[in-house]
Amino acid sequence: MICQKKRPRGLWVFIAVVLFLFFAVSAQAQTKTVRLSVATGGTGGVYYVFGGGIAQVLSKNIPQVEATAEVTAASVDNCKLIHARKADMALVMADVAYDAFKGTGRFKAAPGAIPVRTLGVLYSNFMHFVALEGSGIRSMADLRGKRVSTGAPGSGTEVKALRVLESYGINPEKDLKRERLSVAESAGALKDRKVDAFAWDGGLPTAAVLDLAATPGMKIKLLNNADRLDLLTQTYGPVYFKGIIPKTAYPNMDADVSVAGVANVLICHEKMENDLAYQIIKVLLEKQPDLVVVHKEALHFTLQSAAVGSSIPLHPGAEKYFQEKGIKVK
Repeated sequence: MICQKKRPRGLWVFIAVVLFLFFAVSAQAQTKTVRLSVATGGTGGVYYVFGGGIAQVLSKNIPQVEATAEVTAASVDNCKLIHARKADMALVMADVAYDAFKGTGRFKAAPGAIPVRTLGVLYSNFMHFVALEGSGIRSMADLRGKRVSTGAPGSGTEVKALRVLESYGINPEKDLKRERLSVAESAGALKDRKVDAFAWDGGLPTAAVLDLAATPGMKIKLLNNADRLDLLTQTYGPVYFKGIIPKTAYPNMDADVSVAGVANVLICHEKMENDLAYQIIKVLLEKQPDLVVVHKEALHFTLQSAAVGSSIPLHPGAEKYFQEKGIKVK
């Protein structure tokens, strides 16, 4: 009788461990083959929070995707990042997206028209001009001669703030002592009395403004700025609308404030694969409650609203999803 020589038990354990690691690594590689970058904005604004939620939802619910949110200077720079293929998706204001698509405004020179497409309309931005009660600043006209931050360079806030100021006959370069700070820096500068007012275009509530409004001994004053909407739309196209910041948005506000509103859109490059674009908007809308947990502005991101109000064409993959759901693209 021939006896087979037994292999050492340790060898079987070693082989088992190697096989386990091999299949584990292979499985992980198979499930995370697509890495997506989401360009957002500064840490004090809604874009950063909302964009982080988008990245989390996509990573959790599309097996092959790992998405990360990136801090940026926001809308203008985000369009340029899409153009350079350094970001796969970006949160941008609809007016900036329109300029990028047409090659106008900040995009009139380099890089020119950018082939951006919309995946979905997210929520609305509201033009904040923030001062302090008791400062003597009660209207847009009172900003003349004051120290005013008009937003970070490369941001949609800066683009829109300058347009709104000009619609009131205020030359930002000649009539203001102008600073160019992010929303968090602007709120800090106003708190320290280093500026008299600042502009911010964002969702409700914006963390940096909320923190300022909740500071003991301070009461913010938001300025009405919707009076010149006709001039804005005549000059820049039908991208602006009248919005209301309710007095409940921030602590100790006395009344609602009428402001210039604009949609926020999630954009991508026109060359994003149709199937990927389809999966992205499908997952984001189906998992919308998970985004609401991250920021309540996601309450406005619905199947009915996400296809309405984009200033640029929808990506074909996103359009396919809306059509399957019977949503008319507007």
